[in-house]
Amino acid sequence: MGHMPVNKLLLTMAIPIILSMLVQALYNVVDSIFVGQLNQDALNAVSLALPIQNLIISVAVGTAVGMNALLARYLGQGNQDKANMVAMQGIFLSIVSAVGFAIIGLTCSRLYYTAQTDVSRIVAYGEDYMLICTMGSMGILVAVMLERILQATGRTVHTMITQAVGAIINIVLDPILIFGLFGFPRMEVAGAAVATIIGQAVSALLCLYFNIRHNPDIHLNFRDFRPNVRIIGDIYKIGVPSIAMSSVGSVMVFGMNQILLAFSTTATAVFGIYFKLQSFVFMPVFGLCNGMIPIIAYNYGARKPDRIITTVKLGMVYATGMMVLGFAMFQLIPAPMLALFQEKGASTDLITIGVPALRIISISFLFAGYCIVSSVLFQALGHSMLSLFMSLVRQLVFLLPTALLLAHFFGLSVIWWAFPMAEMICFVLANILLIHIYRSNLVPLKNPL
Repeated sequence: MGHMPVNKLLLTMAIPIILSMLVQALYNVVDSIFVGQLNQDALNAVSLALPIQNLIISVAVGTAVGMNALLARYLGQGNQDKANMVAMQGIFLSIVSAVGFAIIGLTCSRLYYTAQTDVSRIVAYGEDYMLICTMGSMGILVAVMLERILQATGRTVHTMITQAVGAIINIVLDPILIFGLFGFPRMEVAGAAVATIIGQAVSALLCLYFNIRHNPDIHLNFRDFRPNVRIIGDIYKIGVPSIAMSSVGSVMVFGMNQILLAFSTTATAVFGIYFKLQSFVFMPVFGLCNGMIPIIAYNYGARKPDRIITTVKLGMVYATGMMVLGFAMFQLIPAPMLALFQEKGASTDLITIGVPALRIISISFLFAGYCIVSSVLFQALGHSMLSLFMSLVRQLVFLLPTALLLAHFFGLSVIWWAFPMAEMICFVLANILLIHIYRSNLVPLKNPL
């Protein structure tokens, strides 16, 4: 972390995560492709569940970010006992969070859908889907936490294996459980949810095995475990702003769905498809950022600002390059991508609405990579509130009100411009905050008192 050439270190850390993220993006898309073959109501049910799924992932990733930054910092300082305690507290918090989501699923699944639509088939599909995903959320919550422990200690190949295995299991089980192949019952949308939680549970078990058997840098001792309020507070000091920042995305998706439902259920289906497809672009960037976090945190603890600056510069170059490729894909082949999610013989409304939507929204990709890497720097240095501020401005203060105004005055075809406009605002804000962080955090490391 502190001596390997930065570019080699970043690629070593990030490439396995990027590959596993691509596999994960594939199975997210495959879920919706198979569900889309049932009918558009099924696709809409899954699309409307996105805010809840994003919320689960937000809690998982945000808590893990807090744990990971703290863990890397203690490892950089050579404090093994503290590092072990942080890892154990993180696992405990994941289990507690899973219990919370199970309670939400049991009590609120039907209400969540009836509050958004009166289409009975969407409500029926969605209630089953959300109940299963929330009841089985322990798999994804624990898997993410254990993966971050592996990443913080440089074992990114192991995370690639765990995510890939879980994804492959999900991809294989999807058609079997959705359509009832090989003697299994036809579960339709519920089958997609069951396939997902099985894949996530297998990933979690593999992560646990790798941490216990192949990670000598961290010692997990469940027998002597006790919750530590101080460490939990330190984890959430970093993690809560990250959770809040990611949860803002759930609020944005929910709000956009309400705006789009005023036009048609097809518009919400298009938005849901966009979110699945954009994961092929954003997941690799998030994988890159996951590789950056322990490097930045370690070298911050080791007081090596030049390595932090080099890591951020390289991250911005790589992230922007990935986003440019994604932009080209959305500009050149939007219709074939949308057709993958459409039932055979269905109307062409999905293509008619979706092609211009994908092309317009993808303009935001050109600025997004820079903004994401900036947010990661803030989080790794313990300034997660700055990341939260950026996210709030982009998605709630600007994007949703702009989308609402565009919908009111210009109609459905113009709503999508709210996304690139919001990302440009975020780009300007990121540069202002980067200057502040450089002067307040990195310059003092170069010139210690």
